[in-house]
Amino acid sequence: MRYEFHPDALAEYEEATQYYAGCREGLEFRFIAAVEHAVQQIIEAPERWHILEEDIRWRLTRVFPYAVLYTIEKDYVLIIAVMHCHREPGYWRRRISN
Repeated sequence: MRYEFHPDALAEYEEATQYYAGCREGLEFRFIAAVEHAVQQIIEAPERWHILEEDIRWRLTRVFPYAVLYTIEKDYVLIIAVMHCHREPGYWRRRISN
């Protein structure tokens, strides 16, 4: 199954990657690997992961306090957010109302 990032989800993923790049040399690569691993598991078995609300599911990353939020569309998985788990709960809801 293929996947797509909502533009805002891609932007926050890139922003978090830049943040970790500034924390310690090479840390951004660990973050990318954690997110990519979560995405890979999602596309292999999209219905496996917990429902957050309605049709929004989520998969936590390893080591980092992030979750990948997504919906299962007809032909692909739409990643709605790469969400920091300790900030602004629910901010991503505006992305699905459009």
